[in-house]
Amino acid sequence: MATPKPLRVALVQMRCAEDRETNLARAVEGIREAAAGGAALVCLPELFLTPYFCKSEDHRNFALAESVPGPTTATLTEVATETGLTIVCSLFEKRAEGLYHNTAAVIDGPRGFVGKYRKMHIPDDPLFYEKFYFTPGDLGFPTFETAFTRIGALVCWDQWYPEAARIVALQGATIIFYPTAIGWLPEEKAERGETQWQAWETAQRSHAIANGCYVAAVNRVGFEPAPGGSGGIEFWGQSFVAGPDGTILVRGSIDEEEVLLADVDLGSIDTVRTEWPFLRDRRIDAYGPISRRFIDE
Repeated sequence: MATPKPLRVALVQMRCAEDRETNLARAVEGIREAAAGGAALVCLPELFLTPYFCKSEDHRNFALAESVPGPTTATLTEVATETGLTIVCSLFEKRAEGLYHNTAAVIDGPRGFVGKYRKMHIPDDPLFYEKFYFTPGDLGFPTFETAFTRIGALVCWDQWYPEAARIVALQGATIIFYPTAIGWLPEEKAERGETQWQAWETAQRSHAIANGCYVAAVNRVGFEPAPGGSGGIEFWGQSFVAGPDGTILVRGSIDEEEVLLADVDLGSIDTVRTEWPFLRDRRIDAYGPISRRFIDE
């Protein structure tokens, strides 16, 4: 069997301005830069078209949503056709009146829109009031066959859950993308900031190790104030790609916009999974209790 050729993966780490068209233009610029750098697949941050609006519960923000597929996927399909890239992007999806999702769309070069994933795990924390906006996903954990490889496209809060990563890996995903919007609350940063960031990266590197696949997480950067001017979120950037042994292949800065490139050797997946045969040794006959909320007995 021929060894798969290495692929170049790109992450567009960016700030998000108030103007939607400005953000789309920045994203397209980043995609074209990725293509010029030899990338095959590129991922944009979570909800990249706008500032992170979930900092407050405001009904006016529902006007930011769009259909998926829709106008943004149409624009990005033109770019994908031009560049030949596979694009993963996170969008605020309006499914029906009063029904909204946080959705990752996959656009595969000239094939255009090939599918979507609706975020399954929805957080509700100070300045992350996502349950107000998003209905939990109902598409399960799909994978997407692209021109280059099969991928998973999970979203932000999903990155803390080993079950989600395992399911897409078991369907053959070689790379799991995590569009992300995560950062520090300024009042917590001095005491807990380093721990929070380290936990975030460590959790995702563990998914790469446990499943013997690549993980690519892309975050936004910059400080976005909360409505009313009291506090806000300092998005911590540090987008990264981890290999199937957990090695960090590339990591972004804390506060700079940049396009990160990493070469992904798909042939290494077989090597790592053979040397660390976690999938072989799984006791699938004994995992029934995992589907329970909590084991009280």
